[in-house]
Amino acid sequence: MNLVEEINKLKKEKNAIILTHCYQNIEIDEVSDFVGDSLYLSKMASKTDADIIVFAGVYFMAQSAKLLSPNKKVLLPNMNSGCLMADMIDVDNVKLFKSQHPNIPLVCYINSTAEVKANCDICCTSSNAVEIVKNLNSKKVLFAPDTYLGKWVESKLDGVEVITFNGFCPTHLRIRPEDIEKARKNYPQALILAHPECHFEVSKSADFVGSTKEIMEFAKQSDKKQFVIATEKGVVDRLNRDSKLYNWNKEFILINENIICPNMKHNTLQDIYNTLETENNEITIDENTADKARESINKMLLAGSRN
Repeated sequence: MNLVEEINKLKKEKNAIILTHCYQNIEIDEVSDFVGDSLYLSKMASKTDADIIVFAGVYFMAQSAKLLSPNKKVLLPNMNSGCLMADMIDVDNVKLFKSQHPNIPLVCYINSTAEVKANCDICCTSSNAVEIVKNLNSKKVLFAPDTYLGKWVESKLDGVEVITFNGFCPTHLRIRPEDIEKARKNYPQALILAHPECHFEVSKSADFVGSTKEIMEFAKQSDKKQFVIATEKGVVDRLNRDSKLYNWNKEFILINENIICPNMKHNTLQDIYNTLETENNEITIDENTADKARESINKMLLAGSRN
């Protein structure tokens, strides 16, 4: 029996599901129950009746799953799977940021720890950030930790000032405006699809800006046949796989060969098997912190259900 079969057997025996982010190694999809971006996976975590959730992603994602399924056992295959953006902000930073801008609502990007979420008013993902900020009906909004996503949100809303914490995604910032210029020259017929964590000059130059799942949906539905993808390599891998699988006859090109998140690539099929077999690497969160952080995520999910 091979590793995929062994994992699927364990999943059935233990009533477990595997949630996988689009930036993960593509072979993990073979054992995954749900594959998508942060918003989609958050929703799946909140709805599951499984006893165990194995989250093939990074630490803050597994924490979010635990917040939404507090009675489930949530496991992270490889505990080295962190997030450099999430590491840029801690509770002290949040409190200082709020004290510098009193009486202004703070929107917390899901790319943050539970401790940080517990000190924010509402959570968001790249899929719903514009909607979340707009629905606050506030002329000023604080946004942490990603300054680039925050300023992209500001550009989409009239009369709203988004004051951002100075955090960023190192992987997306490797994409530079000159990469866009080069792509336009080398692939003149292609559409350029970018993630809003990119540098603002990159987002402004793209043909479409959206979350990983939105990028994939746009590419799937578009009549165009060639796309340059300005986000993590895992998205390109999945799009090219699906194009062959479903005969889309489309080509997907990674804008820069270095757009790989090393933390997202830590998890392997062997890690998933080991974690599921031993039930090690369980995510735990202090109860008081969890209650406050859960409230910020639930507000986000509730806001989405009203629209």
